[in-house]
Amino acid sequence: MTVAVRRTLDSLTVPNYRRYFAGQIVSITGNWMQMVAEAWLVLKLTHSGADVGITTGLQFLPMLLLGALGGVFIDRVSDKRRLLMITQTLMAAPAVTLWALTATGAVQVWMVWVIVLLRGTILTVDNPARQTFVMDLVGPDKVVNAVSLNSVIIHSARITGPMFAGALIAGLGVAPCFLFNAMSFGAMLVALWLMDPRQLHTSERSNREPGQVRAAIRTVVGRADLRIPLLMMVVIGTFSFNFQVLLPLFAKFTWHGTATTYALLMAAMGVGSITGALVAGHRNRVTPRLLVGAATLFGLSQVLAAAAPTQAVQMAILAVTGAGSVTFAAGVNSSLQLGAGALRGRVMALYSVVFLGSTPIGAPIVGALAEGAGPRYGLLLGGLAALATAIWATIAYRRVGAWPQSNRSRSSLPATAMRVSASPSRRSSSASTCGPAPRFSRSGSAAGSRAARG
Repeated sequence: MTVAVRRTLDSLTVPNYRRYFAGQIVSITGNWMQMVAEAWLVLKLTHSGADVGITTGLQFLPMLLLGALGGVFIDRVSDKRRLLMITQTLMAAPAVTLWALTATGAVQVWMVWVIVLLRGTILTVDNPARQTFVMDLVGPDKVVNAVSLNSVIIHSARITGPMFAGALIAGLGVAPCFLFNAMSFGAMLVALWLMDPRQLHTSERSNREPGQVRAAIRTVVGRADLRIPLLMMVVIGTFSFNFQVLLPLFAKFTWHGTATTYALLMAAMGVGSITGALVAGHRNRVTPRLLVGAATLFGLSQVLAAAAPTQAVQMAILAVTGAGSVTFAAGVNSSLQLGAGALRGRVMALYSVVFLGSTPIGAPIVGALAEGAGPRYGLLLGGLAALATAIWATIAYRRVGAWPQSNRSRSSLPATAMRVSASPSRRSSSASTCGPAPRFSRSGSAAGSRAARG
């Protein structure tokens, strides 16, 4: 095995992470199968792009409303492994219910909406718990690599999940997809049960104190290394990550295809996403230039995909879109994980709020635009939003002195520098992490901060 490959797969040397990795492959594949089946079911029931957008939005509405409180809860829990065993068990219940309703022919669109809303409520705890559990599995030195490998899992499942879903829907209908997803949570439960708790890098619990959400928000607002990436995700998460809404519409109305066509579009994007995730995993740092470049690639490729004359051309461009999307999302995730310190649960909950919780705002808007003007315009809106965000971020990084002055690496934000910008200690008190906003030196790191292990 070459040095480059070992570096890319570094986190897999950790036994607990290997178990987590294997469980996630099965579980997330089932999740993608369910999402494809839900979108196709709602489209079949209503023939409405707006209703598909509402379905996607309802799943993440609880994250928008309750996600920050979920982060406070996560910071107060020391045993995230046990918490995830509970949430993963609960996540199977909506899938079983939807399978039963669909298999018996009793399903109506309002039932789908209630079920996805219930799943989204569980997700307000499950998602930030999984985000922060990655650090517990591998520690701060490997977290950038682990986040990138997690992206490989997600986007590998984006290929296999829709492909399996398309085959099942074509042969047996949508109901088996929901049953498979319910069963797939068992793989994650087995992986969690087999882990060795003694090898976890468990962080200290946060004490119950008033104003803990406000403390996290003040920290993010006061620190450019957290604020700028998170604000980039606010805009891009709202308008640019709406492929669950747009690709079914492209498949049915633009290319006049079936669920298999939808699966192929998702698979094409997944191929590029895996490539982007593997490249990101080879890096050990997150730089402003990387975030801006990924946002630019993401936006430009969406604009080109919106204008694609044929399905084959669009699939080729969507592969590039996938690479840009995962590079951007993994970069934001890693920079927040490393910089959050003792507030990691709350900061990652804010990340989930803006990444997933923005969907209830963006998905209905994009769905309505796509229904009225066509899905090409929905994709065009996402591309222009990403490009505008990249321009803004460049200006914002320059203002705080964090933008590279040359092509040399002295101007970057290495993983170690991101840890330097974290809170000065692992103390559980949130007040200890909310001191004066750090100033950025020309090197791009937060000046005057002390190294901390998140």
